[in-house]
Amino acid sequence: MTTTLDIRRPSPHVAEVWLNRPDVRNAFNDSVIAELTAVFQGFAADADLRVVVLGGYGKAFCAGADLNWMRAMADYSWEQNRADAQALADMLWAIYQCPVPVIGRIHGDCYAGGVGLAAVCDMLVAAESVNFCLSEAKLGLLPATIGPYVIKALGERAAQRYFTTAERFSAAEAHRLGFVHEVCAAEAIDEAVQGLVAALVANGPAAVKACKRLVQDLASRPVTGELRADTARRIADIRASAEGKEGVQSFLNKRPPAWI
Repeated sequence: MTTTLDIRRPSPHVAEVWLNRPDVRNAFNDSVIAELTAVFQGFAADADLRVVVLGGYGKAFCAGADLNWMRAMADYSWEQNRADAQALADMLWAIYQCPVPVIGRIHGDCYAGGVGLAAVCDMLVAAESVNFCLSEAKLGLLPATIGPYVIKALGERAAQRYFTTAERFSAAEAHRLGFVHEVCAAEAIDEAVQGLVAALVANGPAAVKACKRLVQDLASRPVTGELRADTARRIADIRASAEGKEGVQSFLNKRPPAWI
């Protein structure tokens, strides 16, 4: 266990990443950013991995930027601010580009950059008591680095409101807006997360990775001839693969596939 993260492997196919700074509500600083980047870059090369769960210890999931880190940044030059923001952008990209699905376990409040962490997850389970807040405007700032991911996950119209007002919104509202996939009682969150983990591990490993990439590649693209040809190629590729053939044969022969 590092000083900022707790990395666990409950099985060869499942990784858990826990934000481990409960005394500061899992706020992140340059160390957390560097460690998260390295961990998720490592996951990209892990052939056994099928799903990652991202959670946090203590009362909050993530309160955004660490106050001591913000104090240090107050005297940064433009060049230092640019380099610091780029490190955060690279971290978010490493999580977003993780080849396997990432499940966000949002057990406690999720503010500012923490909303960005949630947005780069592929699916979110939140406790019903959780509040979200894009609070940057209260400080005279803006959620620029996390913006592309939050707008994708939350929606443009909702982002226009919550970016500018910096209001808190509940887990129920986040669910209504499509940002959160499941809302449950705090004591039921692990059961809900494990249900998603089990569903993902039961599916074809290569197919799950290809499905994740498909959504990212197709979202908001116009349906052109080029896109139609691309999707036809993708299904042909996976039908002809060893996993695709095994999946179809197991279904036709009414037996479990080899990856179970």
